[in-house]
Amino acid sequence: MAASGRQETFTLEAWQQAGKWFSYEGHAIFSRMGGQGEPLVLLHGFPTASWDWSRIWPMLVREHNLLTLDMLGFGFSDKPLHYSYSIEDQADLIQGWIEGLGLERVHLFGHDYGTTVVQELLAREQEGELSFAISSVCLLNGGLFPEVHHPLFIQKILRSPLGGLIGRGLSRSLFERNFRRLFGSRNPPGRQDMDDFWHLLNYNNGRGVLHRLIQFMEERRCHRNRWVGALQKAEQPMRLISGGADPVSGAAMARRYRELIPQADVVMLRNVGHYPHFEQPWDVYSAYREFRKAQ
Repeated sequence: MAASGRQETFTLEAWQQAGKWFSYEGHAIFSRMGGQGEPLVLLHGFPTASWDWSRIWPMLVREHNLLTLDMLGFGFSDKPLHYSYSIEDQADLIQGWIEGLGLERVHLFGHDYGTTVVQELLAREQEGELSFAISSVCLLNGGLFPEVHHPLFIQKILRSPLGGLIGRGLSRSLFERNFRRLFGSRNPPGRQDMDDFWHLLNYNNGRGVLHRLIQFMEERRCHRNRWVGALQKAEQPMRLISGGADPVSGAAMARRYRELIPQADVVMLRNVGHYPHFEQPWDVYSAYREFRKAQ
């Protein structure tokens, strides 16, 4: 694969066809697994899905037993309309999945929304509530510290009392205009990419639950001490890979990470936005491989 990361290995249809579903609280959850080696769990962001990892998957799968899923309310998984979505519930989903597979140790790699789930799992491990060990943690562009998180205007109004109407009425053009702002200049999404992201958002009436899912931003504020403390107390190797051009959780988040996390390990990617693993998968893979080899 070229270092630019432009080549796509999977179509969205092929990604879906290679997956499997399992049940969580009576709801169907889409998952994908592949490869050999130590288990590496990939956790996606908002409002997208496990598809975000498709460009880096062929690189990682050569060396790791990869596990990923679409969390409840996202992607190809069920999106119940009247459900109390929360980070803690998504962590229950991930924890139960890992424990159900009988895994004793896992490495975690989270992006955006997924980084907050990682923080909750770290807190649970530190409290002795997991039956498995977390061997290492890698984080990509997430709202780890709510005080330096800068949501887009569309995200703010989705959290408002009008959020349900805004989500259901979200047009393709409005979505695309806002979504493109998240990407850096090196590798912006093409037309097919936008078709795929829009399809995933709409699958199973996904726009109808956006206003419920996005309440995680308030959860981050409410649970800040717990989730920031989990990072500060972590004893396993931990690295932040940050797209510096991300307007939501980029350079400012990386600076805060260096301020608050002991022996902070940060890799900055210039001119890369909120989706480094989709924009520059080779750079992210190289940074992750270096991180793991140092352990």
